[in-house]
Amino acid sequence: MIEIDGSQGEGGGQVLRTALALSMVTGQAVTLTDIRAGRAKPGLMRQHLACVQAATRICSAQTHGAELGSRSLRFEPGAVQPGHYRFDVGSAGSCLLVLQTVLPPLLLAAQPSQLTLSGGTHNPMAPPFHFIERAFVPLLRRMGADVQLTLRRHGFYPAGGGEVEAVIQPATTCLRPLVLEERGDLQEGYAEALCAGIPRGVADRELLMVGEALGWAGERLRTPALRQNEGPGNALMATLQYAQHAEVFTQFGEKRVSSEQVAKRLVNELQRFERSRAAVGEHLADQLAIPLALARGGSYTASEISLHASTNFEVIERFLPVSFELTPLDGATRVSLRQRG
Repeated sequence: MIEIDGSQGEGGGQVLRTALALSMVTGQAVTLTDIRAGRAKPGLMRQHLACVQAATRICSAQTHGAELGSRSLRFEPGAVQPGHYRFDVGSAGSCLLVLQTVLPPLLLAAQPSQLTLSGGTHNPMAPPFHFIERAFVPLLRRMGADVQLTLRRHGFYPAGGGEVEAVIQPATTCLRPLVLEERGDLQEGYAEALCAGIPRGVADRELLMVGEALGWAGERLRTPALRQNEGPGNALMATLQYAQHAEVFTQFGEKRVSSEQVAKRLVNELQRFERSRAAVGEHLADQLAIPLALARGGSYTASEISLHASTNFEVIERFLPVSFELTPLDGATRVSLRQRG
């Protein structure tokens, strides 16, 4: 039984999700205490409980403490069973975080799986659908696995109601190590303003400022068509397609925050990454940790290593015989995976 202190490091839900994922991968039971102790409302909220329930279903786990508000959980996994599953967060909580929980074991399963996930698709504090689709999934393909994602319906906070379909083709043997230390030349860059159930002028103002700041115009400034009953919601995104991979930056509209402020935040985040010499940004550095650990090797350069990522590294090292080595570089940090023993 591995014991994990949920208050360690960043003290958020990632500790829970990584522990569940690697418990299923390794077959090792885990006990978590002080779950989400670093949050204003500690314990299992609805979206975290949805992750526990999804993990329980795909491996017929035995659990204790799987209830709303619980600050401790015992999780004893059985064998992972690929197949067709439907998981509903039941709120505007991110359904992509449910995918994040069950994806690692299903990437190593004997057969493909198909998931239908309901909840939020574009949430603050969670990877949005387009980030996972454009930035993360192509790198999984390079590692020998594949995930086909389809966005059936957008889901914004606080209404939710989104739906994503994921078809997971596991690696035939094991994931291959990935080396991603240079981003390569910029091939394409564009911005999109997602608006549902709010005035069209919001998108126009956001894109106008992005265009002026980055020198983008015409087809590089896009307003995708959304059904108005998918809102209310607003997400401003910028995608940079480099020779080696893509980066996706997202900022969300909020009440009492102007369109210009939202656009300025996006531009600042994008330009901060461009000034670095890293291959990947802060969020992709976090997402790549588990796949590289499962491959037992690889490296990447990151513009920033957040406390969220550092905590993730620590939890992974409790389950797998790997070590994350961080090497400061000029304008980046190299993250290298090493096997122990």
